[in-house]
Amino acid sequence: MEQITYEDVVQEELLRWHRKMVKNQSMSQKVAKTIQKKMNSYIPEKIHEVVTVSIKNMVHATLVGSEYTTKTPKIIDESLQEREKRVRQAIVTYKRTAAIEGAGTGAGGILLGMADFPLLLGIKMKFLFEVANDYGYDVKDYRERLYILYLFQLAFSSEEKKKEVYRIITDWENYAGTLPDEKKYLENVNWKEFQLEYRDHIDLVKMLQLIPGFGAIVGAAANYHFLDVLGETAMNGYRNRKLEVKAR
Repeated sequence: MEQITYEDVVQEELLRWHRKMVKNQSMSQKVAKTIQKKMNSYIPEKIHEVVTVSIKNMVHATLVGSEYTTKTPKIIDESLQEREKRVRQAIVTYKRTAAIEGAGTGAGGILLGMADFPLLLGIKMKFLFEVANDYGYDVKDYRERLYILYLFQLAFSSEEKKKEVYRIITDWENYAGTLPDEKKYLENVNWKEFQLEYRDHIDLVKMLQLIPGFGAIVGAAANYHFLDVLGETAMNGYRNRKLEVKAR
């Protein structure tokens, strides 16, 4: 009887993820999107401004790499299982960190709730850079930092945008070969599209975080969930590059 390897298990998990990514939007997701758009109109413009500026700063910091690229990539010859043991430990750590941060800012009402947006973005980005490092990718290469941003978009975008990003993620080596140099790419980043996709994805639940007396519970649960989603997306995105498993 043939022994099942760790890579065999990962390939099955990756195939399930691929199928999940290509599924059509469910009715409940469509209804939730409609509610999000309606609720979005009630959110104060000041909050939209905070999110927009925070996301622009995050994207710029990620692409220029000055804030997150201090670690030396782990490029030694390790097994996938060894790498993913560290990644899972990172997921647990960052979920706890995000939950604590969400509870703290959520308990403070609207002013501290607004502070949660840039703080949570920073946690997410540091997590993604650590995961890239654990899988052995050199984030000093701007294309690897761009891949991180695509993983971020895949986790926190509309269903339509996810399908577009998914196609790029699953054909990354070919796509990366078509990219211009770093300076030229930076000049053409669509800040508005990026922030709108992210904002629309999280608005409904994060608005509840601004409610005094209720925000701490929502903030902790929401941030924990967001890091869980990001962890699944990041693992499968890098697994796909390591194993090149396609949906079937």
